[in-house]
Amino acid sequence: MPPGLFNHRVGCDTNGYNTPMPQICIFPRVEGLAGPASFRLKLEEGLRARGVDVTHDLSAPADAILVLAGTKHLLPLWRAHSRGRRIVQRLDGINWVHRKRKTGIRHFLRAEYGNFILSFIRARMATRLVYQSEFSRRWWEDWYSAARVPACIIHNGVDLKVYSAGRNDIPAEDRYKLLLVEGSLGGGYEMGLENAVRLAETLQDKHTLPTELIVVGRIEDEYRQRVGANARIPIRWTGSVPRERIPEIDRSAHLLFSADLNAACPNSVIEALACGLPVLAFDTGALKELVLGDSGRVVPYGGDPWKIEPPDIPSLADAAVEILRNQPRFRRAAREQAEKNLGLDRMVEKYLEVLLG
Repeated sequence: MPPGLFNHRVGCDTNGYNTPMPQICIFPRVEGLAGPASFRLKLEEGLRARGVDVTHDLSAPADAILVLAGTKHLLPLWRAHSRGRRIVQRLDGINWVHRKRKTGIRHFLRAEYGNFILSFIRARMATRLVYQSEFSRRWWEDWYSAARVPACIIHNGVDLKVYSAGRNDIPAEDRYKLLLVEGSLGGGYEMGLENAVRLAETLQDKHTLPTELIVVGRIEDEYRQRVGANARIPIRWTGSVPRERIPEIDRSAHLLFSADLNAACPNSVIEALACGLPVLAFDTGALKELVLGDSGRVVPYGGDPWKIEPPDIPSLADAAVEILRNQPRFRRAAREQAEKNLGLDRMVEKYLEVLLG
């Protein structure tokens, strides 16, 4: 590293000599079970394993600041920018469903405020940008024009030891288990659950494949009861679960349906692939960047997903049948795709390159 790149935090190398220890500020310190919180914890663990100190204090003399999407604490971030600090903004997608479906005035205003914060940091304070997918980059440049600073694409990664295929056992096929994993199934995103139910019903009614739908994620009790009462297939509701349980749940299913429309880089897809669980999705968002070859199937939506038009469920079901009837091939390819392109070490090294140069 060039002299003077790092501030004077001191650690010991393998020979016992004092050496400068680089420091990264990750801000904000997002908490929770999934999404940005899961990413933060995985990245911090990877950085510390490589001798990089991590802080969440914007006033600390860190070598670089990684902004996880946006933050309402713009003033301290602006001060850091004014001092010439390297500020790397990690960008997901843009809030958009609230403009197409009625989600309530509070949700609408919160979504628009979030977009403003994200775009302001991107335009005025970031010195580097990391998009989670090529789809995400195109989306931002289409809505807000090309950025004035260097940018790159880094897909999310997963610990391939924690999220593993385990034994070669395939779940029993007395009833096929269709898995849906989302952080939240509210705020206008209920259509993902509706599509999953229609898919499971089509598999059972048209293709005579007994199917059970497993739903992981937050959902309002009233809506859950209404969906369950009208569905023609059994539904197992788990609610939100600790992230430590996700590998076990992934390995117990036959197929993950990625229901989110125009997702930038869904962690649930990457985690499923690492566990050897094939993925089925409509061709929206970044899914075709992640689900390659026989790791699953990505099928045409059949309408305009940006207008949330009704999708082509029969074609989706046809692709699901192919996966369900060829489990060994698809499960093997899913794990191979994760090992080749979606490992945590690969992701951490790419972030280090952007953050420290």
